[in-house]
Amino acid sequence: MTTDDSPTTATRGTTRRRVLQGTGGLAVAAAAAGAGTAVAQGRPGAPGPRESRELITREVPGTGERLPAVGLGTFTTFDTLPGAPTGHIAEVVRKFYEAGGRVVDTSPLYGAAETNTGAALTGFQDRVFLADKIWSTGDFLWDEGHALASLERSMERLARGRPLDVVQVHSLVNIDCVLPMLHAWKREGRIRAIGVTHHEPAYFDVLADWIERGDVDFVQVHYSVRTRAAEERVLPAAADNGVAVLVNMPLEKARLHHVVRGREVPDLVREFGAATWSQFFLKWVLGHPAVTAVLPATSDPDHLTENVGAMRGELPDRALRRLMVRYMEKVPGFDSLPTAPWYPGKSYPGLVTRAQSAIRERSPWWPPVPAARSPWWPPVPAA
Repeated sequence: MTTDDSPTTATRGTTRRRVLQGTGGLAVAAAAAGAGTAVAQGRPGAPGPRESRELITREVPGTGERLPAVGLGTFTTFDTLPGAPTGHIAEVVRKFYEAGGRVVDTSPLYGAAETNTGAALTGFQDRVFLADKIWSTGDFLWDEGHALASLERSMERLARGRPLDVVQVHSLVNIDCVLPMLHAWKREGRIRAIGVTHHEPAYFDVLADWIERGDVDFVQVHYSVRTRAAEERVLPAAADNGVAVLVNMPLEKARLHHVVRGREVPDLVREFGAATWSQFFLKWVLGHPAVTAVLPATSDPDHLTENVGAMRGELPDRALRRLMVRYMEKVPGFDSLPTAPWYPGKSYPGLVTRAQSAIRERSPWWPPVPAARSPWWPPVPAA
């Protein structure tokens, strides 16, 4: 089932509108309408009118708030070991903001990524749309202590001066308890909006169930030109229930770039300004009307520049998106992409990979699929 003709602005009443519009005057609406490239002394500045007109933004359903369509993910790419250099992360974040990007997604699960994100955002952390997550159980059923401690730690790491824009139940962990907590926090003004996430297609039906019955504001889901399962239930459920959609893994953790290495971008996409493969893949995702923003992750400033380039120019229509899929289906390695390792040929030593390596050395059991072939267990960097 495809949902390219689905509506994207279904309204779900006044609660979401009141919460999102009435908290602290988030600058995202203004920034999205006028985020450009001016910088003064290394700090983000005001845009020019031409950049404002060209920036692709999407409306959060039912609120009138608009977000720039290309955001920034931080999993793996922003994780580092203690004492490791982080200047490249600061450069990525600076370039992202200067280009008009505003949506930044992180999580306490991502090792040092949350801390590094907060440091890189210094000076403008309250002028971006910050999406964070809760991954929590508690000491006993309905114990709120762990979740609250996680929220407070995230706020401290991000040096946030106002509530987080959206807090998401990370991969549906303990959702039966955590989602009611988030609704309480939203009512109390601790957070602005509520979301649910998952990246594994096996859980997409469950994710859609929570969209339909959980009264959430955002859903974050894995969606790409290769992984299109979200079209079956998740994207239609989001459109029908007025839920904004954030997309994780739109570049498949660099695996899409790996399969097209050495190839020129096909002529069929040049007509709408896709000059790079990043723009090919990101604009394909943004061509779906239910998608609010994509969240490509990178630690390379040059790759960041390519990614944010997808936020300007035209987007492919339904017919062209189908041709783009057909083109990719003829590329060797495209079909087997889901079983390939994340970030092929790259290494991201960080807290997560170090902990993974330590457990792997001690554990008598490891997943039966070899680590080099499983996206769940990316190769551990050599010591």
